[in-house]
Amino acid sequence: MKLIGRIIAKYRVLVILLAVALLVPSVLGFIRTRVNYDILSYLPDTLETVYGQDVLVEDFGSGAFSMVIVEGMDKRDVAALETALEGVDHVEEVLWYDDALGIDVPDEMLPKKVRDIFFHDDATMMIALFDDTTSSEDTMAAIADMRRLVSRQCYISGMAGIVTDIKNLAMQEMPVYVVVAAVLSLLVLLLTTTSFVVPFLFLASIGVAIVYNMGSNVFLGQISYITQALVAVLQLGVTMDYSIFLLHSYEAAREHTEDRNAAMGEAISETFLSVIGSSVTTIAGFAALIFMTFALGRDLGVVMIKGVIIGVLCCVTFLPAMILTFENVIERTRHRPFLPNLDRVSDFIIKHRLVWILVFLVIFYPAYRGNNDVQLYYNIDKGLPDTLDSAVANKKLSEEFNMSNIHILMADSGMPAKDKNLMLEEIEDVDGVQWVLGLSTISGGMIPEDMLPQRLTEKLRTDKNELMLICSDYASATPEVNAQIAKINDIVHSYDASAMVIGEAPLMKDLEDVNNVDLVRVNTVSVLAIFIIVMFVFKSLTLPAILVTVIEFAIFINMAWSYYTGVQQPFVAPVVVGTIQLGATVDYAILMTSHYVRQRQAGLEKHAAVSAAHKASMVSIITSGLSLFAATVGVAVYSNVDMIKAIVILLARGALISMVVVIMLLPAFLLVFDKVICCTTVGMRKCLKS
Repeated sequence: MKLIGRIIAKYRVLVILLAVALLVPSVLGFIRTRVNYDILSYLPDTLETVYGQDVLVEDFGSGAFSMVIVEGMDKRDVAALETALEGVDHVEEVLWYDDALGIDVPDEMLPKKVRDIFFHDDATMMIALFDDTTSSEDTMAAIADMRRLVSRQCYISGMAGIVTDIKNLAMQEMPVYVVVAAVLSLLVLLLTTTSFVVPFLFLASIGVAIVYNMGSNVFLGQISYITQALVAVLQLGVTMDYSIFLLHSYEAAREHTEDRNAAMGEAISETFLSVIGSSVTTIAGFAALIFMTFALGRDLGVVMIKGVIIGVLCCVTFLPAMILTFENVIERTRHRPFLPNLDRVSDFIIKHRLVWILVFLVIFYPAYRGNNDVQLYYNIDKGLPDTLDSAVANKKLSEEFNMSNIHILMADSGMPAKDKNLMLEEIEDVDGVQWVLGLSTISGGMIPEDMLPQRLTEKLRTDKNELMLICSDYASATPEVNAQIAKINDIVHSYDASAMVIGEAPLMKDLEDVNNVDLVRVNTVSVLAIFIIVMFVFKSLTLPAILVTVIEFAIFINMAWSYYTGVQQPFVAPVVVGTIQLGATVDYAILMTSHYVRQRQAGLEKHAAVSAAHKASMVSIITSGLSLFAATVGVAVYSNVDMIKAIVILLARGALISMVVVIMLLPAFLLVFDKVICCTTVGMRKCLKS
């Protein structure tokens, strides 16, 4: 590795040119990578609700729908608008009452069910059907075209509108995330390094690694908007340590080596070996996400594993080349450390070790309980600004038509009419069901089903299946709507075992069930993976238990903070944050423990060894914690997308909590369990004598 390091150092200009050249295909790859804004599309295909969506597209040519509310417009103008909307690309059909009865039929002549569905005071509602799925580019383009076409009297609601608004909002904010994270990280680096130029080199190296990572996502086909939003800030936060370690290794090598290339070769070799060990725990945390049934975890996990690996490679290639190239500038801009000497703080912490143990014992159970009981929400649009077009439209839909949800019932088209009518009557009696719309109800019995217009029947019935719409006044992802869906399923399955209830609310119900399984599975995998890695690193049975306990305690405090302050978290936050905080911040504990083990093996007694380890690692831990905090806190303050905002708030807070817990609690644990550690760690039995 030293030879490779010397080659990199010798041909540093070529390395820089090659690194810059690789940015071109990376940028092209980034541009060509599709971003998925529909979180529900990551549910497993094996779920009935997901399979039902596929059948809907295959049999009916429609994968998404939106409700269009029109206020203060006369019927003929509404009919003209209906025709105009049907002319928008990828709008398959727009359903209104005139599809069955014609606009010349007076309101009073309409069946009450139809009148209540389509009219309220001076407002009327149409149902727009799209020829693709909710999150497809075609559907989102159609929503945008429809919004440009309609006037201020019109409101377009539904999940397709929400996904479109999330896309627009995320596209506006994501460039700002990177800028804010970079600026705040720069401030931390200026505070913790001893040159005004070094922070810019660090950010340049990590920035190049981020571009490479984002560009290589083109081979995945698509990534979620949450992954795209988090990758840059996470990669910046978790790989910053590698750059700091390389610079420190190079400066140490220069003290005994005049040859710059030889010194950098030695630094690259040492950094690569050390960083590989450090990055493994971070990678393990992200790898645990791959075990999620909900494929969003796999999406984020794969991209971040790739990002950490690319970050390591850039740290031992591009960054050394830049440090050597700008070494003279680095030397001319050196300054005294801004951070004060922390030895006295270290002595105080170690002296009061029993206090920290007591704090741990007192806080542990409340933190554990708060972590387990934190309230989660599954509603995708929760936390979005209420000024968004979709939010305004959904509010109109709820207030004027008592419509919070539309479930789609897909049943056998060969079901006898008598059974179908009985089934619909039972469904209408379910709590929270406002109405049921199907071919048998659309004309209120005035017209036989086989006399309805063909264009209408084709949209609601095929040779295999028939569609019926169920209006619910319960919001998605609530206990009420979940109970309602369960009751409706019981009813429809008693008439047709193959029938399916699909739509936004059923998908969110399945999302909740899947997430409950993922939470246990992923946390178990991440803890076991980190435990095994630490066990092999230290060849110890006790140290991995201590280190994992320390970081898990920090995670419990982080999540319990939300519980005791009454803050609901998005469903994905505990899974994602728990694994990332464990994988990214256990390195703080590994760093201090490594110093402790070396000092004990060198013959120091336990108090001296812990004190030396604490002093040697404290500044590095603070730097690492502040780096991750800086990379995420700005996004937390700026973002208006609650799914992203909540995750980065937890990561920012988690970085600080892990930093404090490791600095305060770990030395106390090492002192208290020193004898057990020496007995259960390879090569440390001899330390019992000191």
